[in-house]
Amino acid sequence: MERYKARTVRHPAERAPATPATPGRGAVRRLPRPRLTGIGGGLFACAAMFVVGGIDWLLFGASLFVYGLLFLPVAAATALWVRPADLITAPITAPIAFAVGVWPVSGGSGGFAGEIMGLVSALSLHAGWLYAGTLIAALIVVVRKAVLIGRRRSVPRRVA
Repeated sequence: MERYKARTVRHPAERAPATPATPGRGAVRRLPRPRLTGIGGGLFACAAMFVVGGIDWLLFGASLFVYGLLFLPVAAATALWVRPADLITAPITAPIAFAVGVWPVSGGSGGFAGEIMGLVSALSLHAGWLYAGTLIAALIVVVRKAVLIGRRRSVPRRVA
């Protein structure tokens, strides 16, 4: 019976040569590769922007410039980390996360109506950051989708 076959041990010199590593590949491999669902990406973005808003309020005196500047990488990270099946949710959750996180830095006062007016004013006066972050997320999603479609088309289909 040939049930158990002896393993063939190769000498290290007989192995296939390793491919040379390019300088940029190591940096790409070190990046985190979480795959968030659509809801997870939205929760990540909202939580991150709320924390950014709180830190901005504590350290920078509620600077909407700093808040908007920090919104851009959060929008990009959300678009990069959402899984391929939920790509469309990244540009949708970016403005929602901006609105959730702007509350600590909006500067509203005088009760509930004052807080709402401060929030609306902050959203309207700093819509440029909102549009920029949403555009970044949308561009990343479009590029990722194009790469996925390109990979799908380049794989030869087997004929049954």
